[in-house]
Amino acid sequence: METPKATPKDFFLWAGAMVALYGSVVAFLGLVFDYINYAMPDMALNYYVDPYSSIAYEMASLIVLAPLFLALMRVIRRDIARDHTRNEVWVRRWALFLTLFIAGATIAIDLIVLLTTFLNGEELSMRFLLKVLVVLLVASAGFMHFVADLWGYWVKNPSYARYINWAVALLVVLTVIAGFFIVGTPAEARKARLDNQRVQDLQSIQWQVVNYWQQKERLPVSITDLEDPIAGYSNPRDPETGELYVYRPGQGLSFTLCAAFAAEGNANWGKGEPMPVRAYGTLEGDWAHGAGETCYTRTIDPERYPPTGQKAVQSYLKL
Repeated sequence: METPKATPKDFFLWAGAMVALYGSVVAFLGLVFDYINYAMPDMALNYYVDPYSSIAYEMASLIVLAPLFLALMRVIRRDIARDHTRNEVWVRRWALFLTLFIAGATIAIDLIVLLTTFLNGEELSMRFLLKVLVVLLVASAGFMHFVADLWGYWVKNPSYARYINWAVALLVVLTVIAGFFIVGTPAEARKARLDNQRVQDLQSIQWQVVNYWQQKERLPVSITDLEDPIAGYSNPRDPETGELYVYRPGQGLSFTLCAAFAAEGNANWGKGEPMPVRAYGTLEGDWAHGAGETCYTRTIDPERYPPTGQKAVQSYLKL
C-alpha cells in the first residue's frame, strides 16, 4: 500500500498541535511548581523567590495553549475519521514518536534526579517529592496517551478520546482557578503591585533621609529638602494619585513616613495570608501595612550611621 503524502494542512495542524502541547505542559508544570512553592516555602532560602509574576504568565499560557491543542487535535481526528489514510502520513508518525521520546526522556531524568538526591543522602523534602511526582505523572500520562494514539486506540474508540479531552479541559480549568486564589483577581493583583511600589518608594525616601542626616547632621524639615538635582534625585510620588508621600520630622533623630495603601500586606508569605511586602528582593517584615494610610516611625542610630559631612571632617582633622 502506497504511503499517503502529507499535505501542508497535515504539517501545520500537527506542528501547531505539538507546539501547543509542549507549551501547555511546560506552563502546567511551572504553575503547579509555583503552587507548591507557595504552599511550602523553603525557609532555608536567604533570598526571595517571587511566584506571582510567573504564575500570571503561566496561567495566561495555559488558558491560551491548552484549548488550542484540544481544538487542533479535534480537527486532526475528524480528518482521520473521514480519511483513514491521514493516519499514516509521515508528519503524524514523527510528531508521535518525538513526543514519546520527550516523555520517555523526561520520565528517565525525573527518576535519575530522585535517585541521585536519595543516594547523596540529601533530605527528600515534601516539596521536592511532590514536584518529582507531578513530573512523573504528567510525563507518564502523555507517554501512555500517545502510545495509544500510535496504536490507533483513539481512532477505534472516539468516545474515549472525547472523555480524555473533557478530563484535560477540566484539569486545566481547576488549575487556573487555583491560581486566582493565590494571585487574586487582576484588580487585586494591580493593588498588590501598587502597594509594593509604595513600599519601595518609602524605603528610598528613608535612605535619603539617613543620607541627608549623615551629610548635614540634621533631619530635613520637609520632604522637598531631599530633592537633589545634581545627584539626579527627585522624590517619588504615589503611583496612583501622583501625590508626594507624607514625611514628618520628630523628636531628635526620629521621623515618620506615611503612605495610603490599597490593601493589606504582611510578611506571612505562603501561610494563607495576604500578599507580602517585597522590596529590593528581600522580605521586609517591618513594612507590613493595612488597607488605608499606614505610617512608619524610624529613629536614626548615629553609631550605625555616623555623620560624614563637612562638620564630621573638620572634627576629624582637629583630632
